[in-house]
Amino acid sequence: MEQIYIIMLIALAILAITDLMVGVSNDAVNFLNSAIGSKAVSFKTIMIVASLGVAVGALYSNGMMEIARNGIFTPSMFSFNDVIIIFLAVMITDVLLLDVFNTLGLPTSTTVSVIFSLLGASVVLAVYKVYVSGDGFDTLGNYINTEKASEIVYSILLSVALSFALGSLVQYVSRLIFTFHIEKRYKYVAALFGGVAMTAITFFILVKGLKSITFVPSEVKDFIKESPFTIIAYSLVLWTIVCQLLISVFKYSVFKFIIIVGTFGLALAFAGNDLVNFIGVPIAAYQAFEIWAAPGQTVGATEFMMSGLEEENLPAPFIFLAMAGVIMVYTLWTSKKAKSVIETEQNLSRQGEGNEKYNANTLSRNIVRGFMYLGNIISFILPKSLQKKLDAQFVQPEYTGKRDEQPMFDMVRASVNLIVASILISVGTSMKLPLSTTYVTFMVAMGSSFADRAWDRESAVYRVAGVFNVIGGWFVTALAAFLSSAIIAYILFIGEVFAFFAFMIIVAIFFYRSNQIHKKKVKEEEEIKKLRKEDIVTLKEMITESSSQISKVLRKTSALYSNVVDNLGLQDLAKLKENKKALKKLEKEIDELKSNVFYFIKNLDENSVEASKFYILILGYLQDMVQSIDYITSSSHSHVNNNHKKLKFNQIRDLKTVDTQLQELFSRLEESFKTEDFSKLDEILRDKKAFLDTVSELITKQINRIRTTETSPKNSKLYFSLLLETNDLIKSIMNLLELFKEFNQQNKK
Repeated sequence: MEQIYIIMLIALAILAITDLMVGVSNDAVNFLNSAIGSKAVSFKTIMIVASLGVAVGALYSNGMMEIARNGIFTPSMFSFNDVIIIFLAVMITDVLLLDVFNTLGLPTSTTVSVIFSLLGASVVLAVYKVYVSGDGFDTLGNYINTEKASEIVYSILLSVALSFALGSLVQYVSRLIFTFHIEKRYKYVAALFGGVAMTAITFFILVKGLKSITFVPSEVKDFIKESPFTIIAYSLVLWTIVCQLLISVFKYSVFKFIIIVGTFGLALAFAGNDLVNFIGVPIAAYQAFEIWAAPGQTVGATEFMMSGLEEENLPAPFIFLAMAGVIMVYTLWTSKKAKSVIETEQNLSRQGEGNEKYNANTLSRNIVRGFMYLGNIISFILPKSLQKKLDAQFVQPEYTGKRDEQPMFDMVRASVNLIVASILISVGTSMKLPLSTTYVTFMVAMGSSFADRAWDRESAVYRVAGVFNVIGGWFVTALAAFLSSAIIAYILFIGEVFAFFAFMIIVAIFFYRSNQIHKKKVKEEEEIKKLRKEDIVTLKEMITESSSQISKVLRKTSALYSNVVDNLGLQDLAKLKENKKALKKLEKEIDELKSNVFYFIKNLDENSVEASKFYILILGYLQDMVQSIDYITSSSHSHVNNNHKKLKFNQIRDLKTVDTQLQELFSRLEESFKTEDFSKLDEILRDKKAFLDTVSELITKQINRIRTTETSPKNSKLYFSLLLETNDLIKSIMNLLELFKEFNQQNKK
């Protein structure tokens, strides 16, 4: 019997490694966002600093895993078998849930995930025990500590409101001081600003980071706890002097210094305090096994109660902490999902324009509209002269480089994010307020971007919608963790060994599928990014780029049209659904091209400005083509999905005739644009009438069918729609060719 528990411990160890990887992928945004977004130093330097912080925090973590051992449930009320089931359910839930959030690119709290997983698993077993024993459910409090769960919910609400408000306030004041032209006032106030910032970060490291480090004497910890104001006063004087020396003697940016030290501090605190979220449960399971399997112990796994887990001072073995540190640093450097989560926060907080990740909703529109009304009221009250002075502080310098090289925000905002997050977490820790590191860092970043006027009328509704999506995800994390862990624990309890092996297989399959989906998603996003051509400045480059885009759209339109006709004939609903997905990708690509037009036109040289109109018209015709194929695809899918009668053999045959002609046309065109050989455009244009005549003849044939044999109104409606949209598709193609031919000829002269 002991062997199965050893296998379970091995499984927990594997899950712990997995949890470390998915956990770091999600939490990396907490300490990397400011440094990466501001591009204050090179990416390599940022990663080295963060890695050092993570390594130190992990290696010197005290490993006190009370929250996993006895923070949520009372061990003495559960047997060894019970706690192993609880720990397995928690780890399975945690790795699956965090990986889902990573795949979606949403930051969430690993603390919330593990606590509510522990709560869900222990509650379901406690309820079972109460039911079997015949005790009243009022005794449930003997098994479960529900105080921690309510504390977490309170933490979310408090973190959201407080962090956003303070982040906004500090950023607004900082921007009024420095403006976007930092160099104007840098030498006068930067030293004092740096002193305040470094004092906040230092105090944060002392209070939050060092509390879990074993080599720090208890006397030092007591002094930090009892003399905060003394530490702050001395730190402020010392760091102000240091920052002044950096400015005057070493000519080094104070802001870069703040960002580097702040990143280290947050990484240190993350590893030192959040390590329990990833390895606390497996270590607690290992300690439980040691207690149960102790020499001389003969009580069975289902009868042996785990009161031993209630003992204090059960530190994790140093080797476990070292291994955890190595895995965390490795994940930091290699995880693609970490980049997705970081991109989400940067997308919501960036200063410049760009494509928004989230769609607007009714809530975000109403909130933005409300703030606009409030802004109008404030504008009416404030003197115009004061408004002009305030607005002047927010005038941004024009960025002349490539858009993909532009920082998401400047170093002032990056510093504010680190300062405010450090202060809030430090104060929260000192006052025992349950402020989550994830919630604080995210909401401070959102508050500072709001105050910095990054959320303007062009982007506000999308940014607000994105923030609410993330916040909603935090509550979903708690609910999903509780329910999933409860269900898994119950199945493990009932199914025993069989359920255990089944879940291990499910986890393996899930991660394989998740990684494949994410790889596909990343590939699609990279393809989209390739469409952002901002380095086109000459006429020749314009023609080359236009030809390339036309070739791609023709190829994809051709494939879609042919597939839809085939799948409609076969009544294949699954493949028609896939066609709709392919269409959405094509629409996204066209939308990306349209979104990029502004930057595209800005970069053209003076001799090529006329080409802008040509490019815009090209995009218009490409969009017309996509709209036609969209209607053809959607109508076909809807017809089959609603179980309407099949199109008749003659109708499908006629559509295939059109399809064959179109495929030949598309093939010729694609080759012409791919090779930039436009000598055959005249020949193709001469065939325009023949294509349109074919469609016209098929419409006439269907009219005759209706008058003689056709009995289905739905079929007729679909068939006419397909032919009419095909007619529009051909016209769009021919209009595009005429435009391209005319432009090409004009610029050859």
